[in-house]
Amino acid sequence: MNIDTQQLKDRQSAGEDNFVLLDVRESYERDEFNIGGIHVPLGELGASMEKLAPHRDAELIVYCRSGKRSAMAQSLLQQSGFKNVKNLEGGMLAYQG
Repeated sequence: MNIDTQQLKDRQSAGEDNFVLLDVRESYERDEFNIGGIHVPLGELGASMEKLAPHRDAELIVYCRSGKRSAMAQSLLQQSGFKNVKNLEGGMLAYQG
């Protein structure tokens, strides 16, 4: 399942806090622009499952630059038992666009 940038922006504007953002970009990308959340680069995701375990049942919205790495992260998380993982379509390019 995916979420588009307008849906996310609407939820953020409404002050919703019933989801967790997960940024899977590299640190230098996050330094340039980010919308918050937990930062775990895609290459470190497998080793960080314990860190993310408290969010296993939460709605987890994963984002990256364009949506490709976050789609890979979504798949990895689902395989690891995370039940409600959404990929931000278009990533930060679409969010800023």
